[in-house]
Amino acid sequence: MEAHAAHSPLVAARLRRRLSLEEAAARASLDVDAVKNLEEARTYVFPSAADALAAAVVYASALGIGEREARELAGLPVESVVERWSLRRWAIVTAFVATLAGLMIFVLRPQFLPAEAPVVTPAAPTVAAAPLPERWEIQVDVYNGTGRGNAAAGLANEIAGLAYRIGEVGNADRRNYPETRVYYPPGADAVAHRLAAELGVGTTALPGGDDERRLVVIVGRAGGS
Repeated sequence: MEAHAAHSPLVAARLRRRLSLEEAAARASLDVDAVKNLEEARTYVFPSAADALAAAVVYASALGIGEREARELAGLPVESVVERWSLRRWAIVTAFVATLAGLMIFVLRPQFLPAEAPVVTPAAPTVAAAPLPERWEIQVDVYNGTGRGNAAAGLANEIAGLAYRIGEVGNADRRNYPETRVYYPPGADAVAHRLAAELGVGTTALPGGDDERRLVVIVGRAGGS
């Protein structure tokens, strides 16, 4: 009977482990006759099919039969590890490995590769602006370009209060200047803008003139005193 039972998957599993029938029954805490009936596929001697199935599960667990061995003993194809892994799992593992490799390169790169020297762009040389002459060095002529009396004198007093040197004070060539402005010759634009900013008026360049320290202020209807 043992030779006939050798074709049983359970017998093959027991013999692989070099266990006798009694040793296997003791390991599974089953009756020797129950184990023998399982190995010889006499499940009908059990009270029910459920009892036979339960005994078979206990016996297989006691022998330590795994999934791969169970499929092999049952004559079913045994899948390799590669076959059991789906393509999606391989893609996930590959992406994880690539991410880990990139992180390692990012962390270890400064230790093995010299850092690139920063590119230093030379700063453009700064040209210091020439200092403006003192206000008392600038002569300002003030003319009244409106019909109001003493308009030039009033503004001349204001300019003198700013420490400028007052030159001529009188009437302009006409009385219809729309606004008060500072007129300057070539080269006097900086000092003209300074005075204009102090008076809150505009500036106008003159086509002629050769004294860079002489300005002309004409009082217009808008602005001035």
